[in-house]
Amino acid sequence: MKKIFILLLALMMCVSLWACGSSGKAPEGDGTREFTDSLGRTVTLPVEVKSIAVTGPLTQMYVLPLCPELMAGFSRAFTEDAAKYIPEEYLSLPELGQLYGGKGTMDLEALLLAAPDVVIDVGDAKDGMSEDLDELSEQTGIPFVHIDGTVTTAADAYRMLGELTGKKDKAEALAVWCENTLADINELMAKVDADGARKKIIYCLGENGLHCMAEGSYHAETVNMMGDNVAKLDEVTASGAGNEVDMEQLILWDPDVIFFDVNSAYAEVGTDPAWMQLSAVKNGEYYEAPYGPYGWLSSPPSVQRYLGLIWMAQVLYPDYVDFDLKTEVTEYYKLFYDYDLSDSDYEELVRNALK
Repeated sequence: MKKIFILLLALMMCVSLWACGSSGKAPEGDGTREFTDSLGRTVTLPVEVKSIAVTGPLTQMYVLPLCPELMAGFSRAFTEDAAKYIPEEYLSLPELGQLYGGKGTMDLEALLLAAPDVVIDVGDAKDGMSEDLDELSEQTGIPFVHIDGTVTTAADAYRMLGELTGKKDKAEALAVWCENTLADINELMAKVDADGARKKIIYCLGENGLHCMAEGSYHAETVNMMGDNVAKLDEVTASGAGNEVDMEQLILWDPDVIFFDVNSAYAEVGTDPAWMQLSAVKNGEYYEAPYGPYGWLSSPPSVQRYLGLIWMAQVLYPDYVDFDLKTEVTEYYKLFYDYDLSDSDYEELVRNALK
């Protein structure tokens, strides 16, 4: 956050001018309302929110299915492969950057030019976040809000987003899908655990596959739900890059199943003598997590992780699954992106994700 506040000081004169005339400044009198975010902060918003900005890709993935027509910009541009799931009219929106995380800082000058009514952050609450958002709100004249968004609170997040944006009907539809899917997964895992059938699993990332999402990481929520995450470490990084480990540690853990992030080591491990010491590799029980428009397990850890839950259920516990994966995935893309997933689209998404 230090870089952001240094930039704010440099932009103080610009901020003052824009804040006075920006639509991000809530109207006075009867034109305002109060909204309490997940941090317990009460902020003043326009009665009708007409334009929003987001703090990063995770928030973007929550907001995009709900109200793309309100977005003043994206946190970063979509890749060509991902862009096909996004309505073309939104792809030319300005790139505003990312507030938290290691991939840059928010472009406050671009944010002020976009002049949203509110800036939304969805995800896990970070240390000092209340103070950060209060200061940014005061300096820019644009209210910043945080909404908790975890695997278990996605439905609540959508209902809060519906209240904030006025898109309550669509938010409820998204919330109900999340609730029903989570209930189905919880029921399935209760049966798995009752039978003592939970598998040892790990989620590996990085070019060489030697980073992992350790138990206790926000990014490992779905992995922890669906199996015994063998990556148990004393110090867990909050980074989306995961904790770095070595091959000796992986051999000691010896998971039953390995999930690789996209662009990780999936393509090489089947012929690598070091990796072939692992039971999961010897038995062919390793998979590449689907990706499109973002990751199903992380990258970022968004609502799309619900796809990761149903996919991992199919991979890990097929005898307990009473749904058709393709049907569920197709329904998701229609509801969340208004995209009709073709057979070839589906096959491309799961090309290294199923055996």
